[in-house]
Amino acid sequence: MTITNNTQLPSLTQLPSTFLVELNNFGAISLSGEEQSKYLQGQVTCDVNNSTEKNLLVGAHCDAKGKVFSVFRLINRSAALLLLQPKASIDSSLNALKKFAVFAKVTIEEVQNLSFIALVGEQASALLQREFAQVPDTLNPVVQINSTSLVYLSGEQPRYIIMDEPAAMASLIKSFALPMFSQGVWDLLEITQGFPILPASASGHYVPQMLNLQAINGISFTKGCYLGQETVARMQYLGKNKRALFSLHTQVEHDLQEDDVIQKQLGENWRKAGDILAYYQADDGNCYLQAILTNDTDQPTMRIAAQVASVVTKQALPYTLDTSK
Repeated sequence: MTITNNTQLPSLTQLPSTFLVELNNFGAISLSGEEQSKYLQGQVTCDVNNSTEKNLLVGAHCDAKGKVFSVFRLINRSAALLLLQPKASIDSSLNALKKFAVFAKVTIEEVQNLSFIALVGEQASALLQREFAQVPDTLNPVVQINSTSLVYLSGEQPRYIIMDEPAAMASLIKSFALPMFSQGVWDLLEITQGFPILPASASGHYVPQMLNLQAINGISFTKGCYLGQETVARMQYLGKNKRALFSLHTQVEHDLQEDDVIQKQLGENWRKAGDILAYYQADDGNCYLQAILTNDTDQPTMRIAAQVASVVTKQALPYTLDTSK
């Protein structure tokens, strides 16, 4: 029987070797129809023409000024293209996609009646092999078996996103018999892996390079025109972007608030350092943050403004921001 630990918020080092995560705040936009690929190709940063039933693409959906509505993982499922993403970014992206699709042979809608969970850890692959005839991997990150979609995410530890109809998902969860954590733990893993979590309040605020999309293969610079492409190209080739996404850590005594601000020390004064996109606060006071900061070589002293004793430090990302490499 599955043990649900919804009230537990472990720090990164306290997580068990293998576990499940509820993805209740996860969803997808579906594009289906004769012109689904052609239409989406002109709307997003990744090269949709490279999408197959077995691969996984990362991309962003931007407005005409190159500001990001949503960051997604793109897969094929049941002859449709699915843009997997947090529910917080779906409305703005869905509305914009529909707006320009009036004359295209494509149906665009939010996916309904699908449940999402994540399977994480060293025994994850073995558990999937027990349940399924095929398991996704680096070469084939997406596998579809009957009603189940399995998506492999590479990183410091194996992660799999599993999608299925609610009844089938309930049976699978019971079979795994693993600890189940809340959506916050997924945010923790995304933060440490440097994958952008875009809240609704940040929709339309940042160009893709400020979210490190170029560093995680989320932008094609050879695919041709798409909405916002001029801004994205200018940022890349003229070096105009001065901000980037960072993974941060601090120890706090009190709960963080939605309006908390990171400050940096400038001489004897403190100034705002950047914008917090997401955070995860463990029960033991460890706090992991994802923020947009100035992308320079300086390492200023930083803190949470409302908790003056806190010390915020940058954490290593699993990729480089150096475009010369």
